[in-house]
Amino acid sequence: MTKIYNFCAGPAMLPVEVMQKAQAEFLDWQSMGRSVMEISHRSKEYIALAEAAEQDLRELLNVPDNYKVLFAQGGGRGQFSAVPMNLRGRGDSGAFLLTGSWSEGALSEASKFLNTKVVGEVEVQEGLSTVPSITENQIDQKSAYFHYCANETVDGIEINDIPDCGDVPLVVDMSSNILSKPLDVSKFGVIYAGAQKNIGPSGLSVVIVRDDLLDYAMPETPTFLHYKTMANYDSMYNTPPTYSWYLAGLVFKWLKEQGGVASIAEKNAKKAALLYDCIDESCFYLNKVHPNFRSKMNVTFHLPNAELDAIFIRESEQAGLTALKGHRNVGGMRASIYNAMPLEGVIVLTQFMRDFARRYK
Repeated sequence: MTKIYNFCAGPAMLPVEVMQKAQAEFLDWQSMGRSVMEISHRSKEYIALAEAAEQDLRELLNVPDNYKVLFAQGGGRGQFSAVPMNLRGRGDSGAFLLTGSWSEGALSEASKFLNTKVVGEVEVQEGLSTVPSITENQIDQKSAYFHYCANETVDGIEINDIPDCGDVPLVVDMSSNILSKPLDVSKFGVIYAGAQKNIGPSGLSVVIVRDDLLDYAMPETPTFLHYKTMANYDSMYNTPPTYSWYLAGLVFKWLKEQGGVASIAEKNAKKAALLYDCIDESCFYLNKVHPNFRSKMNVTFHLPNAELDAIFIRESEQAGLTALKGHRNVGGMRASIYNAMPLEGVIVLTQFMRDFARRYK
């Protein structure tokens, strides 16, 4: 049987070791004779699991003590609403950097709760997408917050430099690149991430929020979305997605076994360089993002003509390379190479791409 490499943008592949451990424990967790998904989230055993997961995440990202770590429901889109509702008390407007589909989604949802202002957008220069630098003087310092998406999965755009927004709380959607590289958490007011890329299965989201931002929620904020309530109840005001939380905890331990975030960042850089080199050395494939903003998680590329797309997808699947079709809004191909994707998967993909280009150029 051909080995399968899953390049899906999300829900994405999980580390094999994590899946194997979950499989082994599925029916009998900690010799309890029950699955972890069958026990109370308020039991001492599950609370210990939850506390360990939070501590491991704090260690992986060096989260300062003055930040709360919340395990929430609703994914990234849930936070599109939760963020403006929780920060509306700081001001009646929000500032946004638009770099693709997900930052646009956050803007659209926030506009239901406060006035929004776009302070920067993706620019196309010589056929390549670039992201403008944002400085403090571009942002109204009375804004409730400034929001950007660190990695756009659809467009393959990643922002590596943290924007300077002065005293305005910086809010970032890191759904698709959290834990992929070291991060200075202290630069941010709120970091949020849907789990289904680098954390675990869908249904869970992680929110890291600075303590001083817990008291600015709109009175109408639903209780289970209220950051202060979530913090006061250790993310268990309502029943959390217990199995997703358990799997996330296994992923955190796996990451620590890999040497932590700095070590995984080196592996991610190597994978991305291998794939982008394959694209750049060819006159057959084209990446439309400026090298300074190329995503290390979602590598997008186009073939010489759209008629070849279906052939590429069919033959790549036959070769065990799945989910390479680009997002419907942009077309082309997309290889998502999150933390769990081994280097071997990228090597097999580039070998296939070179062979395909040779046969169809």
